Parts: sequence; C-alpha cells; structure tokens
Amino acid sequence: MREILLCKYGEIVLKGGNRKYFEDVLLKELRYRASFFGNFEITRAQSTIYIEPKDAEADLEGMFGAARRLFGIVAVGRAAVAEKNMDSILATAKAYLPPFLAGKHSFKVEGKRSDKSFPLSSPEISAQTGGAILSVMPRLKVDVHNPEITVRVEVRESAAYIHAGQFKGAGGLPVGTNGKGLLLLSGGIDSPVAGYMMAKRGVKLEALYFESMPYTSEQAREKVLTLAALVARYAGSIQVNVISLTHIQELIAKHCNEEYFTLLLRRYMMQIANMVAEKRGCEAIITGESLGQVASQTIKALNVTNALAKYPVFRPLIGMDKEEIVEISRHIDTYDTSILPFEDCCTVFTPRHPKTRPVLEKVEEEERKLPFDELCREAFESLEAFYIKAKF
Repeated sequence: MREILLCKYGEIVLKGGNRKYFEDVLLKELRYRASFFGNFEITRAQSTIYIEPKDAEADLEGMFGAARRLFGIVAVGRAAVAEKNMDSILATAKAYLPPFLAGKHSFKVEGKRSDKSFPLSSPEISAQTGGAILSVMPRLKVDVHNPEITVRVEVRESAAYIHAGQFKGAGGLPVGTNGKGLLLLSGGIDSPVAGYMMAKRGVKLEALYFESMPYTSEQAREKVLTLAALVARYAGSIQVNVISLTHIQELIAKHCNEEYFTLLLRRYMMQIANMVAEKRGCEAIITGESLGQVASQTIKALNVTNALAKYPVFRPLIGMDKEEIVEISRHIDTYDTSILPFEDCCTVFTPRHPKTRPVLEKVEEEERKLPFDELCREAFESLEAFYIKAKF
C-alpha cells in the first residue's frame, strides 16, 4: 500500500499576488529537508503539498517530523493512496484505517471530490466509506457533530487519498520571507524562544553570543551552540557569532559605579550588535527580554539600551510571563539544555543593587569614564563564527 504525507499551509493562502513567492520558498526548504531522509517527490495542488516516497529506503517517519517543524505548514497527515474508483477506495479504507481508529468511539467521514468528473458526489463518497469502516469496526459509532476522529477521502486529479486525523504543524510563514534578524542568544531560557518566535514570522536568524572567558567556560559556549542547533530544526541553519566581553566587563567593574554595571554592559552589547548586524546584513535585532522580568528589563532600563539601537529591536516575549516562555521552550525542546548550570556573561560581576529606574544622562556620564567606541571595536575584532547546520 502506498502511503504519502499531506501538508496543509495556512496564512500563505492569504498572500494574494505574492502567494507563489511564499509557496516557492516553502517548497525549496521542504525539498532540502527531504534530502536528509531519502528520495521523495514533492508536489503541490490546491493549498496542499504532497510528499511521496519514491523507494523503500525513504524514511517517511523522519520526513513526517521534519515537515511538522517547518514554518509555513499548519497540519501534516499520513494518507493512503487509492485508485480513483470506489472499489479501490473502500478496500484501502478497510485495510488502512483500523490502526488510526483503534480505541476511538466515534467518527465521521468527510468526502471531497476535487475531480468533478468522479461519478459520486462528496456525500455519497462519505456514506459509502463510512459503511465500509463500520463493516470492519462495528463497535464504532458515527457522530457527524462531535466525532473523536474525522476520516477524510479526497478524490483529486491523479488519485484518491484516505487519511484519518492530522497533526498540528509549526504554522507561521516560511523562514526567509521576512528578512534577516540578529538574535542575541544567551544560554538562558528566553532567547532561544525569542528566536523561534521570530523565525515563525518568516525571519531568517543569525545569532550573536557574548562570552567572558575565563569567567565563563567552554561548556557555556557549547551549551549555546547546542541551543542554536535545536532552534535550527525549525529556523534552518544559523551562523553563531561569538564575541568576548571580558576586557569590557573588567574595566566597567574597575572604573564605574557598580549599580550601573548591567546597564552599561547592555549598551556595549547593543552597539556591538549594531556592528555585527551591519557586517552580516541583518535588518533587525532580536532579544529575549520580557518586561519587568529583571532589573535591566524595566521600561526605563530598556530605553537606555534602545537609545543606541540602529536597527529595529524585536522583543517577541515582552508581554509574556515566565510560565508562558517555559511552556514554549519545552515545546521546542530547548528547556532542558537552557537550565544546564553553566554561567554566561550576564551573570558575571552582577551588581548587588542594580538601577531599575535609570536616567539616560547619568548612564552616559558613567559611560564616558571608558573609551566606549574603542572598546567596542576591540571586542568586535574578537569575533569567531560557528556555522550550525540544521539537522532534522
């Protein structure tokens, strides 16, 4: 029995004259992912993408998972392929559907006749298929209003497709259709989620990680690269740019008022992020900040950082609480890595009483104690790049 995957896409259908562009980007990425799992033929028709294995070695299960993590796809289901006649459709339904219906109490069948030359109407297809299912699973009940599972029979131009139940896809828009953003990636819970959420809106991700060796460890860097790899399963391959802030942090700790330390450090980060964004062709900066979560994320503190931003700063988590963020991190499998106990640069030289309502002029006065531009250029020269290839 031939089995294929059916992928449905959502808001792409609303793109009007630009729709083909979004579809082409989606198909290109889907074909790239398919290359990891064997030989597949991928076609599209009527807002549905068909993924068909071309030989026995093709890994349909692996492809199923990769398709579910692809932004732009809202649902993925397995389907059996039947010839376009009712004998074949009914025989295939009786052979293919029982494992999907096992343990269920009620079902309904939705027939769809896209090929109008097919001799039966959609209601007739539904009725006959429902009868065939009941003949092999007589304990099931038909419930057209609130079924536990819906069986779908789609009669299209080339064949008929029978499937029961769909799994939710990643949704959103294909990565790369909304430009490129620089994600400030730390080893915490928040920033990987922020990257995931912006990639879901079609943003291609580049990442910037600040480290402070020897105060931070090699394990801390590896942790961040692992997080980037986990996000890349959704967002595609990511270049992670690593920059050392050790010298800057030591000078701030030595020469500046302690309560301004975090604010000053974040301004250095923003200026260096501007430089990396320019070098790498990014059009926005992405952070994992959530309003009021820590002292440096109050409105006044964020304004102090924003004053240096040369690009739009996207903060997709800004109105979310920690529980909501953790829920998403568990969903994308970054949580367990994020909580590994390796410090990042933001936990080094942490002030005992940080400013929560800073005045910009006071921060700039502290900043002038050090050669700001020179130190930013020096840090930028320490850049190391790591290309994280997506593994699906």
